[in-house]
Order: sequence, then structure tokens, then C-alpha cells
Amino acid sequence: MYAVVGCTDCANMWLLSDPGGSKTATCPRCGRRHQTKKLRRFFESDDRDAARQARAALLAKKHGDSEAFSQVEHVSELDRLVEESGIDDREYLEESGLDADEVFDAGARAERGRASSSGSTDRLTAVKDAIRAGDRPTEDEIVTGASERGVPEDKARDLLEKLRRRGEVSESGGRYRLL
Repeated sequence: MYAVVGCTDCANMWLLSDPGGSKTATCPRCGRRHQTKKLRRFFESDDRDAARQARAALLAKKHGDSEAFSQVEHVSELDRLVEESGIDDREYLEESGLDADEVFDAGARAERGRASSSGSTDRLTAVKDAIRAGDRPTEDEIVTGASERGVPEDKARDLLEKLRRRGEVSESGGRYRLL
């Protein structure tokens, strides 16, 4: 179950998965902790995409962009449009006077070096993996798991906080889970 909920302090709207599963939820924008049963639910659905669509429609209405939003079929269409907009990496590099093949080769070498030295492709993935590895792990458990994957403790804490603020991670009672 997914619910679109709103913060009473900053008016931010976010998706809350399994709204009955935890007693509190933290606003990803301002950090205020709310009792989930007292949060206003603007929309509820078993389908995450339907909840994303409802949130996008509510935000468009709130900002006076309902007409523009109505011209888009679905939020996933916006994702596709963003991916297609602008120029691709190769064109950008070549227009900047760089050899795109050399840049891509250097990037691939750097990725191979990072993967072999840390045992992980990137720090964000390591933190997410540490969250998945536990059953609603605490911050310390996540930091320990991420450090075992090569992420420095302070970076793991910073990344966990960024994930929470972006609404990708839910924290309730000192325990975390991916949304």
C-alpha cells in the first residue's frame, strides 16, 4: 500500500509505503517527524505508479500547473522525456572539444579500479545494499554494513541522510527501510 501524505510544517508531499506499518514518518524536506496515523492522506493505492501519478497531479495543481500536467499522459512519460531531452554525452563531449572515446575509456578504467579496490561499484549502492541486508536496520547497522563494503563511516551517514531527505529511505523509531 502506498499513500501520498503531506507535512503540516512545510507542505511537502511524499510517498509513504505501507502507511500502517510504522508509527512515525519523517518529512524528507524539513525533517519533522509525524505520527503516520495523523498524517493527511491525499491518495492511497496498492500501485506505486498510481501513487506517483497522484502526487505529481497534486503538486501540479498546488503550483498552478494543472493544465500543463494534463497534457502529459503519465509520470513515467515525464521520466522518458527527461531522458530524451538535451544532447547525449558523446555529442556534448565532442562539441566541447574532447575525444569522447578517450573520456569513456578513462571512465571505464576508473570504474574497474574502484570496483576492484573497494569491492563495490559505488558508495550509494553500498549503503542501499546495507539497508536491504538487515531487517529494518538501525543507522549504526547500516553504517557498519556500508563500511564493510568500502564506504567510510562519515560518508555512509551522509548518504543515508541524503536518501532519507530524498524520500528513498524511510526512518521510523531509529530503524530504516528503502521505499
